[in-house]
Amino acid sequence: MTGLPDGVVLRLRADVRASDGGRALVGGAPTRVLYLKDAARGLVVNRRLDVRDAPSRALADILLDAGLADPVLETLPTPDVGTADVTFVIPAYGRADGLDRLLASVPPGHPLIVVDDASPDPEPIAATAARHGAQLVVLDRNLGPAGARNSGLEQVTTPFVVFVDTDVVIDDGVVPALLRHFADERMAVVAPRVLGLRDGEGANWIERYEAARSSLDLGPTGAAVKPRAPVSWVPATFLLARVEALGAGFTPGMREGEDVDLVWRLVADGLRVRYEPGVVVRHEHRATTREWLSRKVLYGSSATPLERRHGNLIAPAVFAPWSLAFVLALLAQRKWSPWAALAIAGWATVRIARKLTHSGHPYRDASRLTLSGVDAAVKQTMALLVRHWWPVAVLAAFFSRRARRALLVSAVLDAALEYRRTRPRLDFGRFALARRLDDLAYGFGVWKSAFTGRSLRALLPDIVRGRRREREEEQADPRRGLATGT
Repeated sequence: MTGLPDGVVLRLRADVRASDGGRALVGGAPTRVLYLKDAARGLVVNRRLDVRDAPSRALADILLDAGLADPVLETLPTPDVGTADVTFVIPAYGRADGLDRLLASVPPGHPLIVVDDASPDPEPIAATAARHGAQLVVLDRNLGPAGARNSGLEQVTTPFVVFVDTDVVIDDGVVPALLRHFADERMAVVAPRVLGLRDGEGANWIERYEAARSSLDLGPTGAAVKPRAPVSWVPATFLLARVEALGAGFTPGMREGEDVDLVWRLVADGLRVRYEPGVVVRHEHRATTREWLSRKVLYGSSATPLERRHGNLIAPAVFAPWSLAFVLALLAQRKWSPWAALAIAGWATVRIARKLTHSGHPYRDASRLTLSGVDAAVKQTMALLVRHWWPVAVLAAFFSRRARRALLVSAVLDAALEYRRTRPRLDFGRFALARRLDDLAYGFGVWKSAFTGRSLRALLPDIVRGRRREREEEQADPRRGLATGT
């Protein structure tokens, strides 16, 4: 596979800093410093890389794999793919009204496959599928979303497939825009941004919270999707995929987390998955407290099944030894705590600077990396206290004033940061309440899966000792001599 074609433009991500006159790029996922060698330095101009030959194409691959740059959607070529080349596979379990609404929104010409996952009342599903000219696959027993999608995938004869749920509405431009990303020959799956059907007038407080902080909405910034990246998964609510890249599809028997599992398997195979927020589909969010919280519990219950398949990639937090020491010093809440934390950060900066042997300003670059690590460590610690570990944190709060203080500060500060980031159409009080209920339900699901699976491994953070940054000194053509990383 050769990657991107000529004519595509990449832009450095907004959170990537250029230093040493553009020779060093600080950022990515995980955060690293990438040094552009002489052969590549002049290819990035004004934070832009134009793919026009083999060296620029090779550098584009490096930047994409490192999470340092994103393709500009408008510069990706329009694919020679018609509607007849993209099949929609729709798993259905009841909800014939939602299925009817979805099928009515699909542009004409697409092959349609509806998989009735052993609905209690199959007649409305069959009638709706027939009314829209969809092929109907009826399962004699309920397989869950993964099995139902796989049953539909077995019937697909087109090069591309869309998996979409019955509570989604799309428009004519969604598929053509997402197809542009398949100009990258390594692209396996592309997902749009998922927003709510109702997020304004008439929406209740849960819908307004979901409009700002839905688990399905991965934000306004596009990204390469991979484990431990800012966007580490995409929901199967709507996925456009290259059929030949999927193999047998989703893992049979997985009833939750099957979309995360699929993405991580594809990335492990060297393929790419892309989140494209410039393209939007609309989803009917849960509007009642019971349905909403039940869905959050379900999401959390995927933790142990995913841990069994992917190990510590599902860890709720990732610390370097120094960043763990930093947060432990703060959690001690002693007079010496701020000074100890500052000393640890200073020591980490010196250690990192000594590794930046290619940098013209090692301490400046190291300071940025340390600050990034501090920010991530503090936010992850707050998330552990109020989300993943809340049963333990609440229990500790009954016996320890310091635990109570840490829990209270985390609960309020986390809500305040999210409120500022998302700017919801909801007052802070109800947003903070919804945020805490969201975390309580998700954390309950994680603990439920841990007890059901008789393993606490999905609750344990990953302490990365002696982390060796993936070095990007590519030894194979055509990327030789373009960049090196720390």
